[in-house]
Amino acid sequence: MAQPKTARSKAARPKPVRRTAAPARMSHFDRAGRARMVDVAAKPDTHRVAVACGVIRMAADTLRIIAAGSASKGDVLGVARIAGIQAAKRTSDLVPLCHPLALTKVELSFGLDEANPGVEATARVETLGKTGVEMEALTAVSVTLLTLYDMAKALDKGMVLGDIRLLTKTGGKSGDWRAEG
Repeated sequence: MAQPKTARSKAARPKPVRRTAAPARMSHFDRAGRARMVDVAAKPDTHRVAVACGVIRMAADTLRIIAAGSASKGDVLGVARIAGIQAAKRTSDLVPLCHPLALTKVELSFGLDEANPGVEATARVETLGKTGVEMEALTAVSVTLLTLYDMAKALDKGMVLGDIRLLTKTGGKSGDWRAEG
């Protein structure tokens, strides 16, 4: 069972970086505009880490049942954690142009917010490879939240998933990135 912790206040949440310069050419399209998988063969292997998070809001009673581990389907948070790990490992099967990666670590954590009832899921994904793990972290969070909904929908069909975003990424040619805030 997850230990309740206070979710970050809205004011403390990172804000997306706003770029004013013209965007670089999108790497998943060739010069003719056709979709392609990026060739990463010449890139060096580097340690890459991405952290993403998202939240599912729900009724206070639903959160209490999840936190207590007393849902009729069992350990809701435990099942959601396994689903998120599995999703990170299968990202290339879900997102067409993602490279299959040998992940070295997938970690999911939960923050329970009693003041604004919900569960915040955070995924940290790592690899030693030629391409980043941002999509794996975002996929892990998304499927974790979907699984929380699936496991608790008998209690609360009005749950709302949102605020899915990348918090940080490190490694690779483009360097480190952190969401503002």
